Amino acid sequence: MFDKILIANRGEIAVRIMATCREMGIRTVAVYSDADRDALHVLEADQAVHLGPSEPSQSYLDMDRIVAAAKQTGAQAVHPGYGFLAENALFAERCAQEGLVFIGPSPHAIRDLGDKTVARRTMQGSGVPVIPGMMETEGDASKLAREADRIGFPVLIKASSGGGGKGMRVVRSPADLHDACAAASREAQAAFGNGAIYLEKYIEKPRHVEFQVLADAHGNVVHLLERECSIQRRHQKIIEETPSPALSPGTREAMGNAAIAAARASRYTNAGTVEFLLDEQGAFYFLEVNTRLQVEHPVTEMVTGIDLVRQQIEIASGMPLSITQADVAARGHAIECRIYAEDPLSGFLPSPGRISFAREPRGPGIRVDSGIYSGFTVPVEYDPILAKLIAHAGSRTACIERMVRALHDYVILGVLTPIPFLIDVVMSEAFGSGDTFTDFIDTRFAGWQPRTTDAELVGLAYVIDALAGRRPAGGAMHSDMEAGSPWKTLGNFRP
Repeated sequence: MFDKILIANRGEIAVRIMATCREMGIRTVAVYSDADRDALHVLEADQAVHLGPSEPSQSYLDMDRIVAAAKQTGAQAVHPGYGFLAENALFAERCAQEGLVFIGPSPHAIRDLGDKTVARRTMQGSGVPVIPGMMETEGDASKLAREADRIGFPVLIKASSGGGGKGMRVVRSPADLHDACAAASREAQAAFGNGAIYLEKYIEKPRHVEFQVLADAHGNVVHLLERECSIQRRHQKIIEETPSPALSPGTREAMGNAAIAAARASRYTNAGTVEFLLDEQGAFYFLEVNTRLQVEHPVTEMVTGIDLVRQQIEIASGMPLSITQADVAARGHAIECRIYAEDPLSGFLPSPGRISFAREPRGPGIRVDSGIYSGFTVPVEYDPILAKLIAHAGSRTACIERMVRALHDYVILGVLTPIPFLIDVVMSEAFGSGDTFTDFIDTRFAGWQPRTTDAELVGLAYVIDALAGRRPAGGAMHSDMEAGSPWKTLGNFRP
């Protein structure tokens, strides 16, 4: 087992990894840029090493500086978290060359699964159902047109590298194909340095369901059940839950078996996620493999009781899996809401700035994975995720009620967040009935407006006054304050 691990990441995921390391008696090394000198992950680590300027290419994406920090501090392993270098095969290779253990899959698995056409061929050869479409990239417009006719419109243009919706276009008629392919290729080149594209059949109104897998170097593979991730904005998830309200026991078993087959076919080790699309008829198709820890991993941990970071570390140290498939069972229901510094009224554009006040919700079944505190400045250079709020309860209905209460109790001042938007989504009739598809936000919440009450505005004014020192924390408050408002108990106020 390792004595010291360097976490090559920042924010809430770095803080979360450190928590497990402390439980295991492993010392941690944080790395940070100029923008993150006072970040929470820096304050919580046993050691911290300054990488350089705030620009990611000169800090969190600089392999030379991260490797040097690991060797300087005596770290034996590197945990990449998610994002940055987490799915970079060259970085995994570099770690091995420098005598460092990369806590993740092998470089060949990262490389093969990072190329979507290679991954599709691998899955097809192992019997995992794949979406009808091309198995090779293509740049010739006439060949793409012939492939589109063969597949049948509508088709989906996809970049062979990367994700997050970059280089992705839906094309519904032959007349639009040429320009859409050119635009998708340009976008993919700008985002990933690779403009290669291919075509798939576009599945109307799908659900996005993924299976968590764990695989060791001794041939053992298990899945830890599914996560429903259909609530997305700009092709990026914002609400995840487990179990999925859409899966029958038979479909769950079939998808779990397919996820294990996918891991074996790609010779996968460590933690990974096999993603599927589920159509309205109940058929499922392989989408991709995320070769890292997922942002939404806490919901799996809440229902299974299995610490995924601990499993990652143990697998990377050479230990066999300590669990079998028979050990995996879901207890209750869990939902995660991602809390970003962003404005849902402006297309979810980032909203960086100084957090003047933050108060996390508490209570039974509530978990907050956070990388912020009151007074922290959210940098403009990085993904604006602030925290993840997870609720766990005995049933989906009880979990929704718990999540709504927790969102109402979550207070972040100084930057914009989607908390009011998330409340409306989780409270909606469609979400409550499990009618969740990847077009959920676009079709049901287009033109959304917050429902701010006069009482909440009074409460907010009170908080601002109290923080500015203009009003004593125990002073009187407007009598119309709503009984359930989070502002009511803020600042030690007692009515």
